[in-house]
Amino acid sequence: MGLAELRRAVAPVSLARERTLPVLSPLEPLLPDGVLERGIIAGLSGPGSTSLALALAAGPSEAESWVAAVGLRSLGYMAAAGYGVGLDRLAVVAQPEPSLWADVVAALVDSLDVVLVAAEQRVRSADARRLRARVRDRGAVLIQVGRAEKGAGSGWPERPDLEWSVVDSVWDGLDDGAGHLQSRRVTVEATGRRGAARVRRAELWLPGPEGRLATVEPRATVIDIGQLRSGEANFTDRVGAGPSDRRLRGA
Repeated sequence: MGLAELRRAVAPVSLARERTLPVLSPLEPLLPDGVLERGIIAGLSGPGSTSLALALAAGPSEAESWVAAVGLRSLGYMAAAGYGVGLDRLAVVAQPEPSLWADVVAALVDSLDVVLVAAEQRVRSADARRLRARVRDRGAVLIQVGRAEKGAGSGWPERPDLEWSVVDSVWDGLDDGAGHLQSRRVTVEATGRRGAARVRRAELWLPGPEGRLATVEPRATVIDIGQLRSGEANFTDRVGAGPSDRRLRGA
């Protein structure tokens, strides 16, 4: 399907715009008001940034928005579907000609709600300004995937409106060198410009044991009932915020 055919296919969806797009519930704490504002550019960095981008695109996709991916060599269709991206509403441009890259992205921004692009692409200042203006005018969301860390010389000359960084990543599933990788626990730190400037953090399963995005629940603390009766239990180091976090052993 060419760009012209794609534009005609998604026109009824892309014209029915609201000011925000929905996101999966585990991502809501990372966003102002828990929704994804249209007309912005987001930059994602750190291990698992492609998975995080797919999870961010899954909310709009489940609401029947179209998603495009440009130049993402590590994109997996099974992973995209696992996070909730509808493959029947996913357009993929594997590797456009460098001279046409900005035009391809602009055409997708014109027609689709969410466009994922590899951040390694060196973007000229004039093209960056043109894409930002196009994203804002069309009410799309452009997600830069794999954006370089601060000071490392990103291919994008301007700071994005949202900046998400995976600051910690640990896989579960291996036991003494055997087994299979089943889930990955990550800590995501979010900041940005204007209303998104306040730093937000969330611990997520990316993916969880069932292959989807999930919130990491607070760990419960086991309190020995014998110590509790003798007055030796110390609650100052208890993990969690409420009485429901306690589990009594021996009660």
